[in-house]
Amino acid sequence: MRTVLAPAEWRARRDAHVTRVRRWTDPLRERRSRGERHPVLDFLFTYYSYRPARLLRWHPGPGPELSDASEFLRWPAYRETGHGVELGPLPESRRSTVEFVRELLTATAGREPRLGCLGLHEWAMVYRSADVRHEDWPLRLGNAGTDAVVDSLPVRCTHFDAFRFFTPAARPLNMLQPQRSDQVALEQPGCLHVGMDLYKWCYKLDPYAPSDLVADCFELALDIRSLDMRASPYDLAPLGYAPVRIETAQGRAEYVREQAGFTERARPLRARLIAVCEVLLRGE
Repeated sequence: MRTVLAPAEWRARRDAHVTRVRRWTDPLRERRSRGERHPVLDFLFTYYSYRPARLLRWHPGPGPELSDASEFLRWPAYRETGHGVELGPLPESRRSTVEFVRELLTATAGREPRLGCLGLHEWAMVYRSADVRHEDWPLRLGNAGTDAVVDSLPVRCTHFDAFRFFTPAARPLNMLQPQRSDQVALEQPGCLHVGMDLYKWCYKLDPYAPSDLVADCFELALDIRSLDMRASPYDLAPLGYAPVRIETAQGRAEYVREQAGFTERARPLRARLIAVCEVLLRGE
């Protein structure tokens, strides 16, 4: 039996979503108006392609019918019902995307997390190079000190979208040479970028992923990004990000503890997203 949401209920959910998301989009707009860039908080709006205006939109996901909600018919995914408006079936043109997302997330969920990468991907992106990705922020240990850390630790990146930014000198140091075609075979739940990418897979399903799930994945990705940059070679202490000093045993232990925590936070979100994919593919 379909759930029918009365106007007061779905509007309250919509307004709560907008209020939640504006905590992230309003500061972004203010920074942009001042011409400022933030290496942590801006990442999810620059590296990922989902615009702030899209993140602010509320969608119920498959299943609920919205009473007195004709405004949703401006988006082609919605259709009228006997009680109001609902998301229609997944178009055939988008089925392959949903199948891929389900395959990737299911494969990832079935693997044991590996927690030994120590966030060295950011270090490998500046290894033996005069160029840095965040030129406004100095390297905490300088160029030579940064190179020495990479030389002293095993580089174990399994995520193609991190590995592809390695410097030419760093690539041979990695235990694997990931390719895009290896993604389903290699991604594992302990990887910080895999956790952040749950947000990407949500918006790839727009508007079929429920907005509460999208926002949950965004918030997880933002928190992961904080660890990502605290453990990076950059000195972000002036922004309030205390470094995780992976060049020390204490810092490496701290990184692994936080990485394990994010792995657990991601687990139920991944399961929810897999469930959405299955509903869409069944045509429910």
